[in-house]
Amino acid sequence: MVRRSPSGPAASERPDPAAESNATDDASVGARPDGIPALDGLPIAGITRRRVAFLLAAIVSVWIVIVFVRQVGDAAAANSRADQMAADNQARAAQVAALQRELAVVTRPEYIAQQARGAGLGSPNERRFSLAPGAPPLSADAPGSAAARLGEQSKTETPLDAWLSLLFGPTPASQP
Repeated sequence: MVRRSPSGPAASERPDPAAESNATDDASVGARPDGIPALDGLPIAGITRRRVAFLLAAIVSVWIVIVFVRQVGDAAAANSRADQMAADNQARAAQVAALQRELAVVTRPEYIAQQARGAGLGSPNERRFSLAPGAPPLSADAPGSAAARLGEQSKTETPLDAWLSLLFGPTPASQP
């Protein structure tokens, strides 16, 4: 910049030293050595360092929230798996108890003898027999039936009545 003196026209013009130092400072900050102006100090499309920092902070915050939600979901899934395993263990414990009761029954000598008789391994004077799957019920006067026993009064009972009395007990009319 050139400063003009108030006393005269352009003949007495001298350069202003303060203006020259500002011009050199602006040139050194805003220009590269090859003379092309530098755009380092200008915000491009409204992106500043502060906005970039806020954007990075928001991305990190969202990432932390996503990781936390994922951990909570994994914990809930593990909890449900643990509950399912506990229920499975209880079911297996009940199954083991039932199998132990069955083992106690099948190892009794009475059960073993009954199964041996069914397979024909009883005493020599026993005869093995079985009924056909579609065999009709025995008649009331069949040998060995309750009606043929001495002093037994004969009563006729249908198979349905026999099953009902077996399941629910004898009816009051049939009790002596």
